[in-house]
Amino acid sequence: MSHMLKPLLSLVSALLITAAASALAASSESDFKVAYAAAEAANKEAGALRNQWTVTQAALTEARAAAAKGDFDQAVASAKEAEALANASIFQATHEKEAWKALEIR
Repeated sequence: MSHMLKPLLSLVSALLITAAASALAASSESDFKVAYAAAEAANKEAGALRNQWTVTQAALTEARAAAAKGDFDQAVASAKEAEALANASIFQATHEKEAWKALEIR
């Protein structure tokens, strides 16, 4: 089973590093809205696959809270983290849709 988790963990790590690096620049409310919309779209897709992660919703909540305080750097970072997590859950759902066949006893 761990061989199935390695690609997923690698993807999550890469996405989180990318999100953190892109959030280093000063962000605006407009940047937040774009990042949040992308995260929401990815989370909606994960929901359609019936594989939404609770940590994704937590990151979206953090993003909204930071934006409400006017901390758009943190808001964008949290939104990008939420998007990365949602994309990882999408990857997991699509990967496991076929991966179980390798475990089937024949």
